[in-house]
Amino acid sequence: MQTTGQRVVITGAGSGLGRELALRYAREGARLALADINDAGLEETRRMATAAGGWAFTQRCDVRDFSQLAALEQSCEERMQGVDVLINNAGIASGGMFWDLSLEDWDSQICINLMGVVKGCKAFMPIFMKQGHGRIINIASMAAHIQTPGMSNYNVAKAGVVALSESLLAELHPLGIKVSVVCPSFFQTNLLESYHGPDSKARDDMAKLLQNSPISAAEVADITYRESEADQFMILPHERGRLALEQKRANPQVIYDEMFRLAAKRLQAG
Repeated sequence: MQTTGQRVVITGAGSGLGRELALRYAREGARLALADINDAGLEETRRMATAAGGWAFTQRCDVRDFSQLAALEQSCEERMQGVDVLINNAGIASGGMFWDLSLEDWDSQICINLMGVVKGCKAFMPIFMKQGHGRIINIASMAAHIQTPGMSNYNVAKAGVVALSESLLAELHPLGIKVSVVCPSFFQTNLLESYHGPDSKARDDMAKLLQNSPISAAEVADITYRESEADQFMILPHERGRLALEQKRANPQVIYDEMFRLAAKRLQAG
């Protein structure tokens, strides 16, 4: 095991942004605890992270189950003697107009995308408080700020992650624990492999947005690393996302009018 470099925990590390975050920290010589429900993907990430200059162990972990997150925390204590950075990244995609979304669709979004983050923070809080330092990075989305039609359950879950992060920012500051929340727009990744929802049209639209994005998961990971290390709380990797949020703050009706247009277009498309 390496004796230098940060000790970093990443959920959802088996693919996508989680893998790219692992590689970014590995290039800095990090020691990594990689968690996911995708065993094959986890092993591939571990091999890639090791080749990139890091050290890593893997552990299967379903963020819906607090006991599995608590077991991951215990493994980090035993194998890395602590944690410097916790990245709550695991999540799923979703789409569908509100009247088409089932309560099960809502439950899966809230349980994974919001409560998975809550449980991750809760599971690792004892180790951070004992150390008197640490960093929590929660992966949210621009959907927390700009609520695109046809994604209400996803929007709500990600908005909850932002609210949680803002709460933790204040509460943990006196304890020496730092917090960042990352709100990317769509970027080139394999997010649709986890898509849950009744609306195939929404899935197709999301696929186009992912494919046409000017930014990759590796770039989002690099921005996340650099800005969190600079103690930036709200990390907005996309320029268009930053501009949209500025517009919403200055004149919300402009954004609402655009959402009205998008909703009408969705309905016309059937």
